[in-house]
Amino acid sequence: MRIRSILIVSFIFSFLSCSNEDITYEPVPQPLEIPQIFSDNIIAPVIPNDNPQTAEGVALGKKLFFDTILSSNNTQACASCHSPQNAFTDITPTSVGIDGIFGTRNSMPLFNLAWNYNERFNWDGTALSLERQAEEPVENPIELHSNWDNVISRLQLDSEYPELFKLAFKTSTITKELTTKAIAQFERTLISANSKFDRYSLGEATLTPQELNGLDVFLREDKGDCFHCHGNPNNPLWTDNLFHNNGLDSAFTDLGLGSTTGDPNDNGKFRSPSLRNLAYTAPYMHDGRFSTLDEVINHYSEGLQNSSTIDPLMKQISQGGVQLSQDDKADLKAFLLTLSDPSFINNSEFQN
Repeated sequence: MRIRSILIVSFIFSFLSCSNEDITYEPVPQPLEIPQIFSDNIIAPVIPNDNPQTAEGVALGKKLFFDTILSSNNTQACASCHSPQNAFTDITPTSVGIDGIFGTRNSMPLFNLAWNYNERFNWDGTALSLERQAEEPVENPIELHSNWDNVISRLQLDSEYPELFKLAFKTSTITKELTTKAIAQFERTLISANSKFDRYSLGEATLTPQELNGLDVFLREDKGDCFHCHGNPNNPLWTDNLFHNNGLDSAFTDLGLGSTTGDPNDNGKFRSPSLRNLAYTAPYMHDGRFSTLDEVINHYSEGLQNSSTIDPLMKQISQGGVQLSQDDKADLKAFLLTLSDPSFINNSEFQN
């Protein structure tokens, strides 16, 4: 993988040094490297027909993802709120934009995005594709606070980007659509599938008795009852990518999916995040209200708040939650931590 990347980069720089404008170049296909744990359990990733994965597109998308040129004052990039070391999320409850203003939502981690089959992204499902998801932060007044016309102008005048777009898309005329396509290509390569539990599922690792009991707590309807929204060992995504009101509040200051659909029945519903990489993605929930995994477990155990749209899956709402014992809480936490993947946050292919 690394040798191939070096060869591609070497070719790109050779191309950039050539003055012959008549040279035509076909981008090199770079299909996603699908891990065995995925190919054994789930179907193929979602790759748009009009945005196939190429080596040049991924390289361009990576450069854009880490480049502060997308912000109005050249101080922040996508990676400012989606740090590789934190599984591409942020360490604060909500992220701060270029003007020092904090938003209202926790930065969602970015991995295994190509397997979100309903193609609804963000906490509230506003973006209907990964390409569209990459559009909004640029013009969001609390985030990068720029506008696409200015961004495209700056990219077009840059010494490198026109040729890099030509390599990736066979045109040096830069557009918003091509920019977000490149970013989406890079984001689809962010695959996490090498946790301890993944290796256990493949027969390459063993779980401790505590971790195994935690898995039992996770799966049992009379205990944790977690699997309805977050899947089971046959679903290595560890999320259903659907929207649920999980009993955080009895009244809503943030309507979540309801603000997107306009349906009051969707108020307070947010997309279920993956349980992968919880060791790196604190704080938790759509507003980052919980600093620790223990607080999250306590919420489902005894902290549920009733409301008109609470999900029927929160079956123990009358008693405030599933009422786990302290031992079961500790075991559940131990299991959940086996879903974290240190090789993902240390993968040099995903670093700046």
